[in-house]
Amino acid sequence: MYFKQIQVPGLGCFSYVLGCPAIGEMIVVDPKRDIGDYLDISREEGMRITRIIDTHVHADHVSGAHELSSRTKAPICMHPDTPATFPFTPLPEGTVLQAGAARLEVLHTPGHTPHSLSLLVSDLARSPEPWLILTGDLLFVGDIGRPDLVGKAALDEQVQNLYNSLFVKLGALPDHLEVYPAHGSGSLCGKGMSPKPSSTLGYERRHNPRLQYRAFQDFALAMSQDFPARPKSFSHIISTNAGGAPLLDRCPLEQALSVEEFERHMANGAVVIDARDGAAFGGCHIPGALNIGFEKQLANWVGTVVSPESRILLVVNNRDAFQAMRTELYRIGYDNILGYLAGGMQAWIYSGRQADRLEQVSAPELAQRMKASSAPLLLDVRTPPEWSQGHIEGAQHMPFTEILSACCTLPIDDEVVVYCGTGYRSNMAGSFMKSHGYRNVKSLAGGSGAWSRGGHSLVK
Repeated sequence: MYFKQIQVPGLGCFSYVLGCPAIGEMIVVDPKRDIGDYLDISREEGMRITRIIDTHVHADHVSGAHELSSRTKAPICMHPDTPATFPFTPLPEGTVLQAGAARLEVLHTPGHTPHSLSLLVSDLARSPEPWLILTGDLLFVGDIGRPDLVGKAALDEQVQNLYNSLFVKLGALPDHLEVYPAHGSGSLCGKGMSPKPSSTLGYERRHNPRLQYRAFQDFALAMSQDFPARPKSFSHIISTNAGGAPLLDRCPLEQALSVEEFERHMANGAVVIDARDGAAFGGCHIPGALNIGFEKQLANWVGTVVSPESRILLVVNNRDAFQAMRTELYRIGYDNILGYLAGGMQAWIYSGRQADRLEQVSAPELAQRMKASSAPLLLDVRTPPEWSQGHIEGAQHMPFTEILSACCTLPIDDEVVVYCGTGYRSNMAGSFMKSHGYRNVKSLAGGSGAWSRGGHSLVK
């Protein structure tokens, strides 16, 4: 049996290829939207893609099922009751699929969504006994799928489903079964995932915090606690996946925009995302631009800050950076990318147009400023757990997600210094505030990490 896990860094998405080179067939499970990896495997291993399976309607990334089906003519397969508006092959409980030595048995495991599937996998070249299970978004390494994405009205039912799927249906399976989830560290479909890409049922039963609540009442209470913030992109992605994602060749073509073209799109309401690092953005940027640097979790942050319906302009260092950024945005359904500024920030500067800056305050400078009578307002934009572990004395706590909705409560003319753990989120927050009229906002370079390494203490 051929088996391969394909990872998408940042989003924390895992997809799978299972097949048999001996008979030349393969099945793809939970494909990402950019499908090159699957086509490469198909060609290099001499396996024809015969089925494409989505374990559920994904909320955090656009499925590549339609893209892959358009290239291979393989059918898209999902649970029979999946609320999709396009034709698909139903996979009811107990369905058995086979691609040579690879045998897959379908389990209905609702909880993350009402129509979630897991797949018991056997390598018939070794034994008909299941070797591993693809758990979709039911069970992760170190966590479980969040049940709240379908809405509050169905939350109680989803919590009951989640309990039954984890403790009853998976409870009947042996400890040695290997677990391969649809997500790992970085995904917002859970909040305590391990960076390890696989596990075993036995290990998760012993050490996964979410599997320690044997009584349903205790489990339900734990599931009533806070979930990770839901990005703006999730509803759009769910709708896109339920309706069938548009093929990428129908998205806008790449455009290297002149300064004049770029400015014209800005005047018509396009959102400017500057994907350069914080220091470069801080030194000089286009007024009104949002700084979302090209980091591991870029897609999650874009999904939090920018509306999925936005028309997007990019400021990047070169064409390769644009292509990488475009791929990240396509993965979360941000298809209306108008282009990038040809020549980068230098072209804007040389044109003589106005530029802005987000001053980067060093830790020693901030320490001196906080002692003065005219100390700036210091905003900690980290999460509540990060804040409770230690923060700069005198800081006010306003998590980044609150900045997006509540920064208007702050005095608009006061000097404000924002900080996070490394400077990444504070640059996002600072650029967002500047785009909303806060002209005297600054960012702590290096964040609380630089503050601590500079010999300054944090208080609890």
